[in-house]
Amino acid sequence: MDDYPLLNVFWTMLWFFIWIMWLFLLFKVITDIFRDHELHGWAKAGWLILCILLPYIGVLIYVIARGKGMSQRDVKQAKESEAAFQSYIRKTAGTGGEGKGHADELARLAELKDKGAITDEEFEKAKAKVLS
Repeated sequence: MDDYPLLNVFWTMLWFFIWIMWLFLLFKVITDIFRDHELHGWAKAGWLILCILLPYIGVLIYVIARGKGMSQRDVKQAKESEAAFQSYIRKTAGTGGEGKGHADELARLAELKDKGAITDEEFEKAKAKVLS
């Protein structure tokens, strides 16, 4: 450890960290190139070639030229994923557009029972039918 001073260790760690961050950015740029539906085949190929042949400069140019679009595509994908997830939850819970969910049906039955429109026996039968 005497032949490698502490300052050199910090310097090496800094460069290693920068290199790892650049790798993350490179993968982000490549996934964004393939995710962008506005770019067509030759444009995607051109950006990929630039990022592969001149990696640091290519990634930097891409981020400068198309960085705002990257964030917009990220937000759009997040919204689509959230909408799909919410749709799945509604469909699974039974509250989607097909009809009322179990909780709504039970609430309606309890209201009818409280008003005296149905008896306790009718309520229990309807509740068992809804829950089955």
